[in-house]
Amino acid sequence: MRFGLTLLTDQPWTEAAPRWQATEEMGFDHAWTYDHLVWGGLPDSPWAGATPTLAAAAGVTERIGLGTLVSAPNFRHPYLLFRDAQALEDISGGRFLLGLGTGGDLDSQVLGAGELSVRERVDRFQEFVGVLESLRDGDHVSSQGRWFSTADARTRPGLHRTPYLVAANGPRSLRFAAAHGDGWVTTGPHATDSLDGWCAGLAESAAIFSDAAAAAGRDLAALPRYVLTDAAPHLSGQGRFALSSVAFFEEVAGRVADLGFTDLVTHWPREDTTYVGDESVLETVAADVLPRLR
Repeated sequence: MRFGLTLLTDQPWTEAAPRWQATEEMGFDHAWTYDHLVWGGLPDSPWAGATPTLAAAAGVTERIGLGTLVSAPNFRHPYLLFRDAQALEDISGGRFLLGLGTGGDLDSQVLGAGELSVRERVDRFQEFVGVLESLRDGDHVSSQGRWFSTADARTRPGLHRTPYLVAANGPRSLRFAAAHGDGWVTTGPHATDSLDGWCAGLAESAAIFSDAAAAAGRDLAALPRYVLTDAAPHLSGQGRFALSSVAFFEEVAGRVADLGFTDLVTHWPREDTTYVGDESVLETVAADVLPRLR
């Protein structure tokens, strides 16, 4: 199993850079950040853009994958995101990981867009991914959609090593991710207050994804399956998230691995507000737990 950390972008780079470096030095396999204009979890905090942050992170690391969890159509056109991905692929030496998801609607609303239904958001996302696929697979791309259009969009120099990791929780989105993603990302069910309930929901989603991958003729063994912990109440509420203690992280990681997930992503512990924890737990997990779980 592989392991990653998510680092939020509310800190100045002078404080954030050592954490990105430490993530690699501690032996994690990948590091991530949210791709938002603003994030509802820290509505009053400073917030830096994901793309320049990841470019800077590429400059202070050498090995780990670097990615977005997740980039969404709420404020991005797929062609602009594609060009950003090309730059990050080059700057990182092929280490960029493009996580894609519907995202929350807050970024859209900040830009003055109306609120969409869940169905409309999923429709828009699937069109968004379709345009990204066309850009990756061709050149002089012209498309006309409900949400996004391109007219003779050039794609040189192409995109060669960046996987499209598609986030999905519901059945419709799981089937789409299985058919179109180079990997799957999930947070598991939100409407649960127990670890058992969360794992049961993950198991159901994993079964749907596996069946859909088989129906689409995909090789399940070739599709990495990422679980981003800490979204459900049993993990993030009441001060408990995956790194709230060494024992709890080991329990969560073991149960996720038993469900067939290939990658676990948690958050760098913070002093207050959200994902509150002690950095000593992170250090112990990195030194003692990760080597045993790989």
